[in-house]
Amino acid sequence: MSTNLAAALKLDESAEVEKITERLRELLRSHLRRRGLVVAISGGIDSAVCAGLAVKALGRERVFGLLLPERDSAAESTLRGRMMVEQLGITHEQFDIAPALESLGCYRWRDDAIRAVFPAYSSGWKNKIVIAGGQAGRFNYFKLVVQSPDGQLFEERLDLKNYLQIVAATNFKQRVRKTMEYFHADRLNYAVTGTPNRLEYDQGFFVKNGDGSADVKPIAHLYKTQVYALARYLQLPEEICNAQPTTDTYSMVQGQDEFYFALPYDRMDIALLAYNSGQTAEQLAQALGVALEQAQFIYRDIEAKRKATNVLHWSGITIEPVVGPDSKPPVIGA
Repeated sequence: MSTNLAAALKLDESAEVEKITERLRELLRSHLRRRGLVVAISGGIDSAVCAGLAVKALGRERVFGLLLPERDSAAESTLRGRMMVEQLGITHEQFDIAPALESLGCYRWRDDAIRAVFPAYSSGWKNKIVIAGGQAGRFNYFKLVVQSPDGQLFEERLDLKNYLQIVAATNFKQRVRKTMEYFHADRLNYAVTGTPNRLEYDQGFFVKNGDGSADVKPIAHLYKTQVYALARYLQLPEEICNAQPTTDTYSMVQGQDEFYFALPYDRMDIALLAYNSGQTAEQLAQALGVALEQAQFIYRDIEAKRKATNVLHWSGITIEPVVGPDSKPPVIGA
């Protein structure tokens, strides 16, 4: 079963690139009516693949790259981002969004909530939020982890109020970045490229009006494993092809599976594919080599995240239906 599911994730990379690039050209010409694409390049695999696909579709002269680091961004992420834009040869700009975030209160609101849990937390400390319980098949909850300047680690379970305040404050980062993307898109008459893969898109791992906003999302139908395969097919830098997924949002290194998903991405791909293809929990347990109870939890977690985050996909709800333009966007492969 594990072999069958893994085989189902394999791509014909050449055909997939041709399909996506042709559709991007069509969408820009017939639907979006824009001259090119803006891509915010984080140094991670998803934005790198989107940038590579954009160049394949349009040529380097019609793709604009943005590097948008802030105070908590890893130096390695910025280095990989610069490596990416230099390999592609695209026009780009690096803009530090930390001063804007400081003015908006992003760091202050976050730090106030952290100090409600750890009063000693101050300048020089680092932080992250991690999810707990899920990988053991138990109810998910969140922990706050902080590191003092001398390297000591402390962690406590987060109450709802402070969890929400920390997340709300850090969501400023994605929303400010998206503001910059749309400024340059408007300036150039380009469209904004969204970079979520299928795991993120399906499970709501994005910020509404932040990284969830875009004019086109070229890889939202691709599982993370498939995105890595495309990166290697496109001959992106090895440092990017081998990079592990992180949120690059908190000052401590935070894997996506630590913060949100019940499993590391390669196993989460298998779980979501099994769920989408109607496999039973027993079949998933066999595929992943886990107990039935954990497989049942993983399915419940997929369903719960879909239900909880479905609202993130919605546009504003009108009180009454409004007769006018079709509000349903075209999808790749339609």
